[in-house]
Amino acid sequence: MSYEKICDEILAFNVKIRYAAVYDYGELHDKIRPGVTSHLTREETETSLSQAIYRWSTRKKTADKIGVPVFALAKYEKIYRITVPIGGAGLILITTELDVNVNEIVDKTLEIRDTYVKNLS
Repeated sequence: MSYEKICDEILAFNVKIRYAAVYDYGELHDKIRPGVTSHLTREETETSLSQAIYRWSTRKKTADKIGVPVFALAKYEKIYRITVPIGGAGLILITTELDVNVNEIVDKTLEIRDTYVKNLS
């Protein structure tokens, strides 16, 4: 399964998902829902994701005390932004409208991610 396929599957899951991306080894693979206008430029998204990678490395430092981080959620005035780790240093990024069930989207994303990781083995 390619990174583009992951993005396609995430977008297909719920019409309220605006954007799906995989950022791995400094490369951005992304898809935006047709008809949706991005709030950020591609450069702004890449910069934001490189900073998110750093935040994930910080979260992992406390895993022995509070457990391994599963996902991170930020709510903005216009969107939810969900990040999920993939592989060693990669992240899946999803942005959604505000009227969604975030846990449902995260659960489906974890399922898609785990299928991808399993197929790599």
